[in-house]
Amino acid sequence: MTLFRYKWYLIVGLLIIVSAGIYFFRDGKSAEQYKTKKVEQGEITATVSATGKVNAVVTVQVGTQVSGTIQRLFADFNSKVKKGQIVAQIDPALFAAQVDQARAKLATDEANVEKARVVVVDAKRNLGRMEELLSKNLVAQSDKDTTQTAYDSAMAEQKSAEAQVLQDQASLKMAETNLRYTTIQSPVDGIVISRNVDVGQTVAASLQAPTLFTIAQDLTEMQVDTSVDEADIGKVRLGQEAEFTVDSYPTSPFHGTVHDIYNQPLVVQNVVTYDAIIRVKNPDLKLKPGMTANITITVGHQDNAVKLPNAALRYSPEKTSSTANAPKSEKADTAKVWVLKNGRAVPVTVTLGLNDGIYTEVVSGELKPGDETIIEKVQKSGSSPSGGRPPFMRF
Repeated sequence: MTLFRYKWYLIVGLLIIVSAGIYFFRDGKSAEQYKTKKVEQGEITATVSATGKVNAVVTVQVGTQVSGTIQRLFADFNSKVKKGQIVAQIDPALFAAQVDQARAKLATDEANVEKARVVVVDAKRNLGRMEELLSKNLVAQSDKDTTQTAYDSAMAEQKSAEAQVLQDQASLKMAETNLRYTTIQSPVDGIVISRNVDVGQTVAASLQAPTLFTIAQDLTEMQVDTSVDEADIGKVRLGQEAEFTVDSYPTSPFHGTVHDIYNQPLVVQNVVTYDAIIRVKNPDLKLKPGMTANITITVGHQDNAVKLPNAALRYSPEKTSSTANAPKSEKADTAKVWVLKNGRAVPVTVTLGLNDGIYTEVVSGELKPGDETIIEKVQKSGSSPSGGRPPFMRF
């Protein structure tokens, strides 16, 4: 019985030693585990987001070049107007009087020209007689010189009178132009979107032409004036498709194209943006000037791209996190990612393309759909519960 008990204890001891060895060999050291995400294949679309204002393609501000009192209005908000149509009338009485005054002065000076011509003719005739008498020595030279002076003076008076007529003609033309400016006409076909005056109001055009009306030439085609951040403007190109929504129709997106990109920077609180113009059709007139638009510009699209999870680009093992071990490349679109192969982390260098915020296109590199890219390392502790005892020793 003693020998049997001794053998039993020996067997139990061996089992304890073997199980403890297996436990410590398997769990006694730190085991590295990883969270992974698969490389996929499919379409990828890169976009740029921005905000802007909806405006008419052509907006004309109609003003006045003369001061006066608004006598009549022929257009109001939302009025459809034609080019040349009268939209307002400034009281023309004062300007009509100025025209009459200019015409009267012109008539007077034209009569003075005729009078000057008669004087010239008489002086010329006297000069001719004096020259004939002087040739016969019947008059002194001084008398002939006096007659010559009278003739030259008459010629000068005639030229002065003719110049005064030209000046009067210009004054009359200016007065007639000012009178014509009292009738305000629409310069384009369009719709009145703003009226800034009322009948009886006095407008002053001393420093600058006051705006009476704002006319949108065509509301069936609109544009969105978009402010694009300087970090994204390099991706935007003419002809790219754009989609936007406005608060009035949050579930009905509108579609347009990039029509123009302005080179002038706009700096607000050290933030630099550039204007990009989005053209969009507006046949049902849903879009109205001044609406705020939230725009998404499609800057790239691939239908069958190898897509790398962006989280994999942010992962770097501790041993390769230093600058010395980081991948050196002159290309900004080249990166190193880590792939789990046969339980090991293997680095792979790839060239990147489009980025949609979740995935990045792999242009070249040894990555294929289904590869497990590492996005995070999980450290599993080797210590065991209950004071570190092996499972078989818990009694």
